[in-house]
Amino acid sequence: MDTLSYKTISAKKETVQRKWYVVDAEGETVGRFSSRIAAILRGKHKPDFTTHVDTGDYVIVLNADKIRFTGNKMNDKEYLSYSLHPGGLKSILAKNLLVKKPTMILEEAIKGMLPKTKLGKAMIKKLFLYAGPEHPHQAQQPEILKF
Repeated sequence: MDTLSYKTISAKKETVQRKWYVVDAEGETVGRFSSRIAAILRGKHKPDFTTHVDTGDYVIVLNADKIRFTGNKMNDKEYLSYSLHPGGLKSILAKNLLVKKPTMILEEAIKGMLPKTKLGKAMIKKLFLYAGPEHPHQAQQPEILKF
Protein backbone atom coordinates (compact mmCIF):
# COMPACT_ATOMS: atom_id res chain seq x y z
CA MET A 1 0.00 0.00 0.00
CA ASP A 2 1.22 3.47 -0.87
CA THR A 3 2.06 5.74 2.05
CA LEU A 4 0.51 8.93 0.74
CA SER A 5 -0.22 11.64 3.21
CA TYR A 6 -3.59 13.28 2.70
CA LYS A 7 -4.15 16.55 4.49
CA THR A 8 -7.20 18.72 4.51
CA ILE A 9 -6.18 22.24 3.60
CA SER A 10 -7.77 24.82 5.86
CA ALA A 11 -7.76 28.40 4.64
CA LYS A 12 -6.35 31.18 6.79
CA LYS A 13 -7.32 34.83 6.54
CA GLU A 14 -3.74 35.74 5.53
CA THR A 15 -3.69 33.32 2.59
CA VAL A 16 -7.10 34.12 1.06
CA GLN A 17 -6.96 35.43 -2.51
CA ARG A 18 -9.92 37.71 -3.23
CA LYS A 19 -11.31 38.59 -6.66
CA TRP A 20 -13.80 41.24 -7.76
CA TYR A 21 -16.86 40.25 -9.80
CA VAL A 22 -19.48 42.34 -11.62
CA VAL A 23 -22.96 40.86 -11.97
CA ASP A 24 -25.92 42.28 -13.88
CA ALA A 25 -29.23 41.76 -12.05
CA GLU A 26 -31.48 42.79 -14.94
CA GLY A 27 -34.34 40.33 -15.37
CA GLU A 28 -33.09 37.99 -12.62
CA THR A 29 -35.38 36.49 -9.96
CA VAL A 30 -34.68 37.80 -6.45
CA GLY A 31 -34.32 34.52 -4.54
CA ARG A 32 -32.27 32.54 -7.06
CA PHE A 33 -30.02 35.49 -7.79
CA SER A 34 -29.48 36.26 -4.08
CA SER A 35 -28.51 32.69 -3.23
CA ARG A 36 -25.82 32.69 -5.94
CA ILE A 37 -24.43 36.02 -4.72
CA ALA A 38 -24.46 34.83 -1.09
CA ALA A 39 -22.47 31.73 -2.07
CA ILE A 40 -19.81 33.91 -3.73
CA LEU A 41 -19.65 36.27 -0.73
CA ARG A 42 -19.16 33.25 1.58
CA GLY A 43 -16.56 31.67 -0.70
CA LYS A 44 -18.43 28.41 -1.28
CA HIS A 45 -17.40 28.43 -4.94
CA LYS A 46 -13.73 27.99 -3.98
CA PRO A 47 -12.00 24.66 -3.33
CA ASP A 48 -10.38 26.00 -0.15
CA PHE A 49 -13.70 27.03 1.45
CA THR A 50 -13.49 26.99 5.24
CA THR A 51 -16.54 27.67 7.36
CA HIS A 52 -14.86 29.75 10.06
CA VAL A 53 -12.81 31.97 7.66
CA ASP A 54 -14.11 34.66 5.32
CA THR A 55 -12.87 33.23 2.00
CA GLY A 56 -15.41 35.05 -0.19
CA ASP A 57 -14.91 37.48 -3.04
CA TYR A 58 -16.15 41.02 -3.67
CA VAL A 59 -19.36 41.34 -5.70
CA ILE A 60 -20.63 44.41 -7.55
CA VAL A 61 -24.30 44.15 -8.54
CA LEU A 62 -25.55 46.45 -11.30
CA ASN A 63 -29.16 47.23 -12.31
CA ALA A 64 -30.55 46.22 -8.91
CA ASP A 65 -33.68 48.22 -9.75
CA LYS A 66 -34.49 45.83 -12.64
CA ILE A 67 -34.79 42.72 -10.44
CA ARG A 68 -38.06 40.78 -10.63
CA PHE A 69 -40.29 38.59 -8.49
CA THR A 70 -42.25 35.54 -9.61
CA GLY A 71 -45.99 35.34 -9.20
CA ASN A 72 -47.76 38.23 -7.50
CA LYS A 73 -45.04 38.91 -4.91
CA MET A 74 -44.38 42.42 -6.24
CA ASN A 75 -47.87 43.43 -5.05
CA ASP A 76 -48.23 41.10 -2.03
CA LYS A 77 -44.79 40.89 -0.37
CA GLU A 78 -44.28 43.24 2.59
CA TYR A 79 -41.01 44.31 4.14
CA LEU A 80 -41.35 44.98 7.87
CA SER A 81 -39.27 47.16 10.17
CA TYR A 82 -39.74 47.84 13.84
CA SER A 83 -38.55 50.90 15.76
CA LEU A 84 -38.61 49.12 19.18
CA HIS A 85 -41.27 51.54 20.41
CA PRO A 86 -44.90 50.58 21.04
CA GLY A 87 -46.79 50.76 17.77
CA GLY A 88 -43.52 51.16 15.88
CA LEU A 89 -44.14 48.46 13.26
CA LYS A 90 -43.84 49.79 9.71
CA SER A 91 -44.45 47.89 6.50
CA ILE A 92 -43.84 48.70 2.87
CA LEU A 93 -44.83 46.72 -0.23
CA ALA A 94 -42.13 45.39 -2.52
CA LYS A 95 -43.26 47.55 -5.46
CA ASN A 96 -43.07 50.72 -3.32
CA LEU A 97 -39.69 49.74 -1.85
CA LEU A 98 -38.34 49.17 -5.36
CA VAL A 99 -39.21 52.78 -6.20
CA LYS A 100 -38.03 54.29 -2.90
CA LYS A 101 -34.83 52.27 -2.26
CA PRO A 102 -34.12 50.01 -5.25
CA THR A 103 -31.10 48.25 -3.75
CA MET A 104 -32.79 47.41 -0.43
CA ILE A 105 -34.67 44.36 -1.75
CA LEU A 106 -31.50 42.59 -2.88
CA GLU A 107 -29.56 43.69 0.19
CA GLU A 108 -32.16 42.22 2.56
CA ALA A 109 -32.41 38.98 0.57
CA ILE A 110 -28.63 38.44 0.44
CA LYS A 111 -28.12 39.46 4.08
CA GLY A 112 -30.71 36.87 5.13
CA MET A 113 -28.69 34.12 3.42
CA LEU A 114 -25.42 34.91 5.20
CA PRO A 115 -24.42 33.83 8.74
CA LYS A 116 -25.81 35.95 11.57
CA THR A 117 -22.37 36.41 13.19
CA LYS A 118 -19.35 38.71 13.00
CA LEU A 119 -18.29 36.68 9.98
CA GLY A 120 -21.59 37.43 8.22
CA LYS A 121 -21.18 41.15 8.91
CA ALA A 122 -17.71 41.03 7.32
CA MET A 123 -19.13 39.21 4.29
CA ILE A 124 -21.92 41.71 3.62
CA LYS A 125 -19.33 44.52 3.51
CA LYS A 126 -17.95 42.95 0.32
CA LEU A 127 -21.27 43.51 -1.50
CA PHE A 128 -21.74 46.67 -3.56
CA LEU A 129 -25.22 47.32 -4.98
CA TYR A 130 -26.03 49.94 -7.63
CA ALA A 131 -29.41 50.79 -9.14
CA GLY A 132 -27.97 51.77 -12.52
CA PRO A 133 -25.47 50.25 -14.97
CA GLU A 134 -22.45 52.27 -13.72
CA HIS A 135 -20.09 51.60 -10.80
CA PRO A 136 -17.00 53.40 -9.42
CA HIS A 137 -14.84 50.26 -9.00
CA GLN A 138 -12.91 50.20 -12.30
CA ALA A 139 -9.59 50.40 -10.45
CA GLN A 140 -10.17 46.92 -8.95
CA GLN A 141 -10.47 45.42 -12.48
CA PRO A 142 -13.56 43.29 -11.76
CA GLU A 143 -14.39 40.25 -13.87
CA ILE A 144 -17.84 39.91 -15.44
CA LEU A 145 -19.71 36.98 -13.95
CA LYS A 146 -22.59 35.32 -15.83
CA PHE A 147 -25.12 32.98 -14.23
